[in-house]
Amino acid sequence: MGTGRRYYSKEFKLKAVELSNVRGNAREIAEELGIKADLIYRWRKSHLVFGGKGNAQLSKEQMELKRLRKKLADVEMERDILKKAVSDRKF
Repeated sequence: MGTGRRYYSKEFKLKAVELSNVRGNAREIAEELGIKADLIYRWRKSHLVFGGKGNAQLSKEQMELKRLRKKLADVEMERDILKKAVSDRKF
């Protein structure tokens, strides 16, 4: 039976990502640290997307786009409800 899932501290992950960015070779870093290179690639990706804090960092434009998309979806839903109500009233 396997030893189960291993957990790494946030500091360990950040150091591994920093090392791989500086040295450029994630496979070598992973070998030195005794982990799979896939982990470093995954940590790199999440660090870029979330800024290493666990919350997605959106620019002002991205936040505005997200807000407008939500509003559009709400308006389309209202329109569809009204269309259905009007079509049900026709005899």
